[in-house]
Amino acid sequence: MNSPRAIAKIIQSQVTSDGAGVKLRRSIGTQACSELDPFLLLDAFGTDNPDDYIAGFPSHPHRGFETVTYMIAGQMRHKDNTGAEGVLGPGGVQWMTAGRGIVHSEMPEQEDGELHGFQLWVNLPAADKMCVPRYQNIEPADVPEIMTDQGARLRIIAGTAAGTDGPVTHISVDPLYVDVALTPGATHVQAVEAGHTCFAYVFEGSAAIGDKTVDVHTLAVLTDGDRVELSSDGGGRLIVVAGRPIEEPVARYGPFVMNTRDEIHQAIRDYQTGNF
Repeated sequence: MNSPRAIAKIIQSQVTSDGAGVKLRRSIGTQACSELDPFLLLDAFGTDNPDDYIAGFPSHPHRGFETVTYMIAGQMRHKDNTGAEGVLGPGGVQWMTAGRGIVHSEMPEQEDGELHGFQLWVNLPAADKMCVPRYQNIEPADVPEIMTDQGARLRIIAGTAAGTDGPVTHISVDPLYVDVALTPGATHVQAVEAGHTCFAYVFEGSAAIGDKTVDVHTLAVLTDGDRVELSSDGGGRLIVVAGRPIEEPVARYGPFVMNTRDEIHQAIRDYQTGNF
């Protein structure tokens, strides 16, 4: 295949809340877009009002998928039932593979100032849903940052951009996750594996994909192709994410994502009886 990806669908993010009342914008995991195989949810949080985030995400379980937290600004403390604990700071990434089950909390490590970032849920294939939980905690300095000759600043979390590999590895769906900041008049061509699901979410300014402009707080679902051609007249910032579709049945109930309803019922029983 030798063709650029175009915009197949535009989805306006919906203002909602989760956790103990954290205000956010959701674009995947809504009535307009319930999922984009293998992606199950995309939340963007961004506010400088502590009332919008201070209650955080108290202890809650996960099974059968991965949560990816990418911080743009602010700090979030993570704790879980294995005893693991740490603070995710600006530019840091946590790729958590919940596997057979984990119970964790994510709480703001601040009482004022801006808190801004993303949480993405990535499905796991049936063969990996009951794997041992694990983390890839990436410090900000370990996320490669490149300024291209075309005026784009790239932060590469997973996959490859401008010949540089991101630090997240050994993920089932072979993901791409790149933060692209475009100065006014900048361009960037991002290679994407043909056949992989791909989307872009603009969170500052605006950006054009091909000849169509995408405004802030908007998700663009892209057609198939081997590259994404980006530009911006006035400047903008977005994430470009892609991954191999799993193409398996999805059964989900809150924080559990399995292949059958029976597996969901078992997950609930296991959580209730302390078997996570």
